[in-house]
Amino acid sequence: MSKANKVLITGGSGLVGKYLTSMLLAEGYIVKHLSRRHNSFGTVRVHQWDPDKGIADDAIFKDIDFIIHLAGENLSGKRWSARQKEVIMRSRVDSARLLFEKTDKSGHKLKAFISASAVGYYGSVTSGRIFKEDNPPSDDFLGSVCRAWEEAANLFASSGIRTVKIRSGVVLEKNSGVLASLLVPAHYGIFSYPGNGKHYLSWIHIKDLCAIYMKALHDEEMSGAYNAVAPHYTQYRVFMKTLAMVKGKRFFHPPLPAVLLKLFFGEMSQMILTGSRISPEKIIQAGYSFLFDNPHNALNDLQN
Repeated sequence: MSKANKVLITGGSGLVGKYLTSMLLAEGYIVKHLSRRHNSFGTVRVHQWDPDKGIADDAIFKDIDFIIHLAGENLSGKRWSARQKEVIMRSRVDSARLLFEKTDKSGHKLKAFISASAVGYYGSVTSGRIFKEDNPPSDDFLGSVCRAWEEAANLFASSGIRTVKIRSGVVLEKNSGVLASLLVPAHYGIFSYPGNGKHYLSWIHIKDLCAIYMKALHDEEMSGAYNAVAPHYTQYRVFMKTLAMVKGKRFFHPPLPAVLLKLFFGEMSQMILTGSRISPEKIIQAGYSFLFDNPHNALNDLQN
């Protein structure tokens, strides 16, 4: 690499952003973050922005080679009131539109725009279908959010910029997210699963997800949407049984009744109680080889 490429990341202080930043720095990229707050991340310069107010320094966009858009309100942070739904939607869509406006105004053409998305694109359902990238979006809340999120990313594609949309599943990392919440009761030998546990958990190891983002930077043939989920489908109950095995504990699973989860979480409970199989075939055909393709290997790595 004759000249270090510059990468601007939104949501750089989040789970994926931290891992990805470290990988980029290790490969010699110059990394900058856009954040609502003054955060420090080693040698990374953090620039403030406010997507709600359409504020971001124009100068930031004049020499950036890549933008990786990870920013978005936590889906499980609060109960899904009408107001919270709007926050979830706008945090993804308005921010992408602002990035496009600022990039377009700068007159500097990016090498690629890479946007986070999610397998929620296919909806909160449990079905016999194996979802692929060419399946249409669901009309439920998650499907609508992901569709609008990707449409905002497509503004870059329409202007001739290579655009990649990474539809990730549940990200496994031991210090944050779903797995971290499961490891606490697991320490005490409790491996409960929501509802009947027969729905599928679409998961991906944090190292694989970040490696797919890195491939999206390097591989100029990558364009459009890609499912980022591990190849081996697993039902939630089987996943929890595997976690018990990895922890060397008896599979004790007191019930988490669906009716109670619906009462407590409201509409958000559908995200917990449903899940279908998602195909990663497209990213595999693009040349990506998973580091962790089954839950046993992934969980074994993450507990060490």
